[in-house]
Amino acid sequence: MSDQQKDNENEYERFCFLCRRPESECRGIIELPNNICVCNDCMQKSFDSMNRQFSNGNLNLSDLMNQMGNVSLIDLSAMNNAAQQPKIRKRKEAEEQPAFDWKRVPAPHRIKASLDEYVIGQEQAKKIISVSVYNHYKRVGSDPADGVEIEKSNMLMIGPTGCGKTYLVKTLAKLLDVPLAIADATSLTEAGYIGDDIESVVSKLLAAADNDVDKAEHGIIFIDEIDKIAKKKNTNQRDVSGEAVQQGLLKLLEGSVVEVPVGAGSKNAMVPMVNVDTRNILFICGGAFPDLENVIKERLNEQASIGFYADLKDKYDNDPHLLQKVSVEDLKTFGMIPEFLGRLPVIFAMDGLTEDMLVQILKEPKNAILKQYQKLLAMDEVGLEFEDEALRVIARKAMERHTGARALRAILEKYMLDIMYEIPKDKNIGRVVITQAYIEGSGGPGIQLRG
Repeated sequence: MSDQQKDNENEYERFCFLCRRPESECRGIIELPNNICVCNDCMQKSFDSMNRQFSNGNLNLSDLMNQMGNVSLIDLSAMNNAAQQPKIRKRKEAEEQPAFDWKRVPAPHRIKASLDEYVIGQEQAKKIISVSVYNHYKRVGSDPADGVEIEKSNMLMIGPTGCGKTYLVKTLAKLLDVPLAIADATSLTEAGYIGDDIESVVSKLLAAADNDVDKAEHGIIFIDEIDKIAKKKNTNQRDVSGEAVQQGLLKLLEGSVVEVPVGAGSKNAMVPMVNVDTRNILFICGGAFPDLENVIKERLNEQASIGFYADLKDKYDNDPHLLQKVSVEDLKTFGMIPEFLGRLPVIFAMDGLTEDMLVQILKEPKNAILKQYQKLLAMDEVGLEFEDEALRVIARKAMERHTGARALRAILEKYMLDIMYEIPKDKNIGRVVITQAYIEGSGGPGIQLRG
């Protein structure tokens, strides 16, 4: 084995084959043949058990020899699988582990400027998330010796489907170069029921950090579809995927040491376990919260319902910024428990997308959809252009689907299918122009030949 291979092996911890604890949490570890490791505690328990059986007369030397000679009693497949288990990176010692340098985190205005290159609109949301993330990592790098301990700034993001919640968090994690785990709250259930345990969201973050516990403890966890764990109304059954999940998330959001499986979604006897501290993990929860607008309108209409200054019942029906008026009381009425909302101090709403914003999303971001298609055709040495009127028609069709920016890709796939199929056939095509008539179905795209 080369020196580099030895150094790579030294980066990972061994773990006990019996109790699944990593080497750092054991009082010594013994290496057996076939890459099997057993900690001193488990080895001592095995010897104590044998001594008790000898002393009680339940086991004699001939029986022991017969059992040791019986190879069928040994689970060879389990031992072979032990060498294939995921490896856990060693924790750095306190003296060699560098303190988190929060000065490497960009300032809020730089974070927002980077988000502006990828996310269209949502100015208030980008400003809030930039400041919250900056303050969170200042908290991680702060010294609590002076007695002032900064609280966590976990966030709750509210917005209609397709407005860019997940895309905003993905862009943020890429900018900060920190591990990111995206979990879906719809699959979470209370411990003991079929589904993912609460700790599985931390296990996903550990996998994203390449099983490096120190790196994972400074990461970001985004829990999507958080509105799906609201309390179920008018039910007499146990709410194992609603209120119970909110109760289980409380300890993670506030900060605690949890035992999570490595390389698996659930705990079992063949998976190593490791302790992860969630105090410095930033949690961002997001959800569409359907029908929350009706809760907000009901509260606003109750403020003045009689007299000359009474509000009209339909005053807020066409308000595009109605979600910006959300309050904690509205979320409680929706079904979120107060303890859960108390651990998400930063609550903000994202605007629904307008037709003008959809046109901008098509062509302006760095990773715009039109630029992706232009890159695909450029590999065939063919240029691609879109008329402004065609983009306007595409945005109008997307608004009718009520699925946000996701509708843009679906519409473009429909109209680009024939073009992407036919262009490789004819090497004489040099440029394609997508016209308004082609999108409306009354004409075809403009084709320009080479030369």
